[in-house]
Amino acid sequence: MSSSCPVSYPFPWAETPDIPHDWRTMREQSLLHVTLPSGDPAVLVTRYRDVRKLFADERLSRNTARYPTSRISANNDLFGDPEIDNDPPRYLEERSVVMRAFSARRIEALRPIVQQIAEELMDAMEAGPRPAELMEAFAFPLPILVICHMLGVPPRDRQKFRRLIDGFLSVSALSDEEVEECRTGLWTYLGELIEHKHADLGDDLISELIRVSAEDPEKLTPYQLQHWVKTLLIAGYVTTASQIGTSIAVLLHRTSVADELKKDLGLVPSAVEELLRFQIMGTSLGSLRYALEDIELLDGTVIPKGSTVMLSVESNMDDTVFENPCTLDIRRQDNHHMTFGAGIHFCAGAALARMELQVATEGLLKRFPGLRLAVPGEELARPQGGFLAGYARIPVAW
Repeated sequence: MSSSCPVSYPFPWAETPDIPHDWRTMREQSLLHVTLPSGDPAVLVTRYRDVRKLFADERLSRNTARYPTSRISANNDLFGDPEIDNDPPRYLEERSVVMRAFSARRIEALRPIVQQIAEELMDAMEAGPRPAELMEAFAFPLPILVICHMLGVPPRDRQKFRRLIDGFLSVSALSDEEVEECRTGLWTYLGELIEHKHADLGDDLISELIRVSAEDPEKLTPYQLQHWVKTLLIAGYVTTASQIGTSIAVLLHRTSVADELKKDLGLVPSAVEELLRFQIMGTSLGSLRYALEDIELLDGTVIPKGSTVMLSVESNMDDTVFENPCTLDIRRQDNHHMTFGAGIHFCAGAALARMELQVATEGLLKRFPGLRLAVPGEELARPQGGFLAGYARIPVAW
């Protein structure tokens, strides 16, 4: 790759559940010039140590709607919101409120509920047709039902908000009119849900945030409350669902690795971390930032002021940090991957996602020890035009 001649981003996926070819060579330069799906330019920071450092650098602003940042998509602003301040100190104040709900103790208390939901889904999967379609039978409904439980969203609404979220996250799959209908529909739905909660507070997360907002509107205004509920709903559903499906596909495509894990389920926590590092369903589009000043990288390369910058999740393949990074090693230790970000921008829902992935992986392999892909890995189809590129369908048999 040339560091000055822009290349299209995201990079083409491999035909099989494996690392894209470009991930293996992109760190030859620390800063890669790319063209986004919108046609706009950006720069991708490729090396792990630079990426980790820049997550905490306040010269990179996440307020992409307030600056002339390049667009991800030509017809969808995605996460940009000029009314939300995603930089310190305001961001840290809001985040501290939300993080109360994601303490390790609270997440572990949820584990039995997640296990029960997973068991019920596997019961239906076992009783249903074969091959089963893993995404629809298990990977999508598990995180939807969990986040419904946490936030206090009626389970009957899950198909409705799934359609709205999928449209909200469209990069090129939907028309301008369809994207706008989903964006406004999601916002309206959340507003109505919060209004209903005001009249009947419970012990769910939305009710808790409403109480905080009522006590001190300066800490969390009604608009910010609605924004955070939207963020948590999207993050708690679509990224986890895609990761569950992709993780199982990656495992089952490597039968010897899957067999090793089936024989020793005590490896599930380290396997989940490795599958998160190895994740081949996401890109760096969600890390979009705007450079407020010139910023020098560790090798002396300078990010010019005014650049649109992405912090590379592909830095998980940096061989100066991870030994044999393109090999899936479910016994890997000290696996400090960048999949959840770092520092003040470390994913608020990371503990919840980890727990769900552990429950899903162990549950499926324990219930279905003969679990296997029902089609060759190269026949698994990826969705087109969406923000995430997991697998649209994963047929499995046992």
